[in-house]
Amino acid sequence: MKALNSFGFPVLRFNFRGTGLSEGEHANGVDEVEDVRTALDWLEREYALPVICAGFSFGAAVGLRAAYDDPRVPALIALGLPALPVEGRNYSFEFLRECTKPKLFVSGSRDQYAPPGKLEALVETFAEPKKLVRIEAGDHFFEGRLREMRDAIEAWVKNIFG
Repeated sequence: MKALNSFGFPVLRFNFRGTGLSEGEHANGVDEVEDVRTALDWLEREYALPVICAGFSFGAAVGLRAAYDDPRVPALIALGLPALPVEGRNYSFEFLRECTKPKLFVSGSRDQYAPPGKLEALVETFAEPKKLVRIEAGDHFFEGRLREMRDAIEAWVKNIFG
């Protein structure tokens, strides 16, 4: 969020249903896709600009599903994308095999939900264009490696949007 905002992008950060003080109940990623689509609708009304959909972990998985075929979203960013089941959630990303939007995946080399080899094999199945960046010694939360994560996003955004 901070990285994209520092590049001049308006940013909307929100809690999914049932998280924090938000209303509703957590739905394991099913109804949360509607949360993302509602946020995209609001961004379109407020800014009338192309939107980069970026999310972290569960938010990345849900954001990708919500935005991969949305014409308002020309590019996708997934930080800490789970490549293994997490808390009973088994993620599926087959829809990205046909998604030709630019996609950036950033993960720590020590991410317990995306171990070396597993995330690489998953991203390999996705359509081009795509880029996977592994942050050396980074964990799932990029603790102590936020600068490297920001730099990876900045380089990719500049490459895609000039």
